[in-house]
Amino acid sequence: MASANSFEVGAEVVVNDRMQQDYRYRLAAPMGGAFDPTFTPDLTPKQMLELGVFGGRYMTDCRAEFPPDWFERAKLSPGRADPKLNCFGVAASQPLSVWRARGWIFEDDPRGWFQWYCRYYLGRRLPWEDERQIKRWRAIRRHVAQLRRACGPGDLACRPRQRQALLHWAYDSRRI
Repeated sequence: MASANSFEVGAEVVVNDRMQQDYRYRLAAPMGGAFDPTFTPDLTPKQMLELGVFGGRYMTDCRAEFPPDWFERAKLSPGRADPKLNCFGVAASQPLSVWRARGWIFEDDPRGWFQWYCRYYLGRRLPWEDERQIKRWRAIRRHVAQLRRACGPGDLACRPRQRQALLHWAYDSRRI
């Protein structure tokens, strides 16, 4: 949880959830600001949670770390991941075990890219990890080009798994 629910620059955030105990970080940038100029996500973490990502299972035990308003309209599952809660109604995630096996998980963010993004959005900065994750985010952009080639404008039924996967990376394929 965040100390005194403060999300101001300089505040210390203390995390105690199923995956991290007494993990601490300081906010070095204003929430939602001072992003690397090459990192321009279409969606905020709050918007992603409201649209439906990761079958609603991703953020169920770590809500205290983030602003309460992120969860006011979030689509969360109390049990197992439910693809029907996803924006496009399909499963588009690989298990965390696959991410670990491929070396994509950094010890400070054991849940992966979205956890990194949520913390980056809050204002945490880890220059070496920020650079790595932003590079990964940019690489996903190839799927945007694939959608543009394969789908007509506004055809949200075209390639729903690819659209959902893009949503998991803060790309809003509804605009394509």
